[in-house]
Amino acid sequence: MTADDAPLSGQDQPTTDATAAEQDARRKDDHVRLAVAQHAEPGPSDFDHVRPMNHPLAAGDRAQVSLRATGRVLDWPVPLYINGMTGGTAHTATINRALAIAARETGVPIASGSTGILHREPAAIPSFRVLRDLNPDGFVLANVNPNLTPAQARRSVEILGADGLQVHVNPAQEIVMPEGDRDFTRWADNIAAIVDGVDVPVVVKEVGAGMSRGTVEVLRDLGVAAVDVSGRGGTDFTAIESARRTDGGMDYLASWGQSAVEGLLDASSVDGVDLLASGGVRHPLDVVRALALGATAVGVAGGFLRTLLTDGETALVARIESWLTQVGDIMTLLGARTVGDLRHVDLLLTGPVREFCDLRGVDARAYARRSGR
Repeated sequence: MTADDAPLSGQDQPTTDATAAEQDARRKDDHVRLAVAQHAEPGPSDFDHVRPMNHPLAAGDRAQVSLRATGRVLDWPVPLYINGMTGGTAHTATINRALAIAARETGVPIASGSTGILHREPAAIPSFRVLRDLNPDGFVLANVNPNLTPAQARRSVEILGADGLQVHVNPAQEIVMPEGDRDFTRWADNIAAIVDGVDVPVVVKEVGAGMSRGTVEVLRDLGVAAVDVSGRGGTDFTAIESARRTDGGMDYLASWGQSAVEGLLDASSVDGVDLLASGGVRHPLDVVRALALGATAVGVAGGFLRTLLTDGETALVARIESWLTQVGDIMTLLGARTVGDLRHVDLLLTGPVREFCDLRGVDARAYARRSGR
């Protein structure tokens, strides 16, 4: 959940107008409410069509398993992170406070929600800054949309004391959003300028409609450090924005795009950039599946948010700690001592995932024979 505010371009130039501020606040709180409702009952996923082969005599020693997530640029203590969610209102400030504590207690990196509102409403700053104030030693990503200037992006990084910058791209959401952007032709140039204008690694992520191989290649060539393929199956912002409309919406665009599984498979041949994965991650096995498909780390937003709002901060900390333990357990089962070793695990790709591979020229058979066993 990252696209909490409308872009700062076109019909929505920066303003301190009270009506615009109220609209921002309503939108952010609506996003939280509607996202939590979407995660009431996780459904089937493309992750179900990624099945690790069981080689019983290849199982390892749990004491020797390392969860360190080391990529080309990113080097995180664990391969799990809390993905961008929210900020900017009193309600979301409370959420970010609890998320910051959960990140601090578990050691997982954390991304903020979209910080564009900070450049219109300075009063919103504490609702984001809390991610650093209560998590002083953790890895924090500030989040911006691609219409912000490099100076604004630097300011967002500065305000959060961020270690990295997450730029979200969300054309499908913007099209459905009545007040959304309608011109996306400048986004690549804007991202290049942001990369050049900040002193921290830049991660570009979708908000739940997935990434293609060609998009990842373009972003790599722009100097982006990592790409989160963030696919459908998690928080669906096209459905959320459709629900916010009063004209019947565009609910037929729900589930637009590719899944995280498809994004990882499509971009598997792209060198020179770290891949991250999010969208539809339901449990630790999905985390391991994504890591085995090439992700350096895996993000979760809506599912963790629902745990926080229904069961509380302590329950969220316990859930994240349990997930990390179980990721290590599954790695042991698969004989993987490191996160990187998971890329040599045999995977059976079936059903619609296999069909996607056939259509996009990905060799599904090769994934079933990676270990040589």
